[in-house]
Parts: sequence; structure tokens; C-alpha cells
Amino acid sequence: MSGLNYKHLRYFWMVAKAGGIARACEHLHLTPQTISGQLSAFEEALGHKLFMRAGRRLELTEAGRMVLSYADEIFTVGEELEDMLHHRGGGLPVPFKVGVVDSVPKSVAYRLLEPAVSLPEPLRIVCREGKFTSLMADLAIHRLDLVIADGPMPTGLSVRGFNHLLGECGLTFFATPALAHLHKGRFPRCLDGAPLLLPGEEAAVRPGLVMWLESVAVRPKIVGEFDDGALMKAFGQAGIGIFVAPSAIAEEVQRQYGVVAIGSTDAVAERFYAISVERRLTHPAVVAISFAARKGLFGKGRSSQ
Repeated sequence: MSGLNYKHLRYFWMVAKAGGIARACEHLHLTPQTISGQLSAFEEALGHKLFMRAGRRLELTEAGRMVLSYADEIFTVGEELEDMLHHRGGGLPVPFKVGVVDSVPKSVAYRLLEPAVSLPEPLRIVCREGKFTSLMADLAIHRLDLVIADGPMPTGLSVRGFNHLLGECGLTFFATPALAHLHKGRFPRCLDGAPLLLPGEEAAVRPGLVMWLESVAVRPKIVGEFDDGALMKAFGQAGIGIFVAPSAIAEEVQRQYGVVAIGSTDAVAERFYAISVERRLTHPAVVAISFAARKGLFGKGRSSQ
């Protein structure tokens, strides 16, 4: 091999991180035929197959995994160099690209991200909301600096990343004053037969919430399920049903939606994570987010009711 073709290496890296040629095409703005041809040329130059087909998916060979580990280091360092030179040369705010999983309550996301804009160093937050897998794919190819999620990165996901627990809290149940009056009584017995709005199936807290309801032998009437937590709260504000939110933002929820807290539990924990490609947090904005979460939003102790 006369020399490493870094353009081919980058194409390989993008395909490996994106999980396939089609997704890599979206980021590279190239046709599948072009990328396939470049990958074939790269494999021929290296003398090793880097991918093997598994149904419709591409999986890395042993040689591919080794090449990927080096490519991760090469392009991560390269992007850090570009960011540093750009910041020093222009004095413009450094972009901080964050993905927020759509099941994370908007109020929690804001409270977590707010410390980043208070740093002495100018920063421009670029915030994207989406599904967990989509955001993780973007994190893998460094289109995002951080992903905020309501659950850890699952094992077996073909993305190199690290979970950093920001904090946890219990759940509080809310209702309009009129609905709370109709279902007054000792909590959680007052939930028995009451209309309840549930988080969608992708919300990390849902399985624990359903199991807790079964464990305390109450059977509410499920009148709605929502992937969008803000929409669930809007239905709750209209009196359609009782809804839940993290206890850490209970006061804010009551003020914003004109509802009252009818009870809370620590038996179901809402956990929030910062997921990054760094094993140790070093980005100033991420460090600020982690510190503020532990000392502020989740530092007051969990609910005692």
C-alpha cells in the first residue's frame, strides 16, 4: 500500500457509524453507487474486506472493526483541531450541538441545558429533538456533541458512547382541581378507576410506572397514551385525565398548567443521562450541565411523599 487514502477512510467511517450506505449518503450528499465504489477501492487498496452482508445490513469484519477504531481517533482529533482553530481565529460563538430524545420533558431539557449558555465563553446551542436511535447515529459521526436521554444507551448498540447519569427523581401525579376533587382520597388509592394519561411506549419510565400501578393494586382507566409529553400535559390541563411528570419539576408543572399535585412516589425513578463519545466529560458545556444537574435540578433530594 503506497499511502492511506483519507477520503476513502472517511467514507468508510461514515458508513460504519451511520450503520449503512443509505444513511451515510444523507450526510455525504453522494449517491449509493459512488460510496459503494469508493469502499470497494478502499478495501482493494487495504487488501482486506471491511464489511460483510447480514441480510440487508452491513456488518464490520474483524479488520473493519480494527480500521474503525483508528478512524475514530483520527477524525475525532481532526474535528477538535478544526473547532479550536475556528474559535481562536474568528472569536465567534462555538456551536454546541445537542440532541434531546423526544421523550425527555421539555422543561427538564431546558433546565439541563440552561447552564451551558451561562458560561463565560460564548456558545451557540444547536438543539435537535428526535428518536433515540437517530440521535445516537448522529452522535456517532460527530454531528452531535451530546445526547440527553431518559434512559442509558442500551447494550448491543453498534455505537461507541458512554452514559453519564445526570440525576434521578420520583414521579408526581397531577390533575386539574376539579378532577382532583372527583378523585380525592388517600394516594395512591385515589387513582383506582380514575382517568389516567400514560407516557408513550418509548418513554423509559413507562414500564416502571405500569409495574408500580400493578404492585399497589390500583387500576386506573387509561384514556390516552402520548409520545409527546407536552401534548400529554395539554390534555391533562384540559381535565381529560391525571398525568405524571418528574418530581424535580413539580412546582413548574403546577404553575404552567394550572394543575395540582395529588401524590408522588419514589418507587418509580425518572433518570436522565448525558450520552457522549467521551468516557470522561471534558467539554466545558457538558461539565457545566452535569454539575448543575447534580447540584441544582436533582440535588434537592428525591420526593418524600
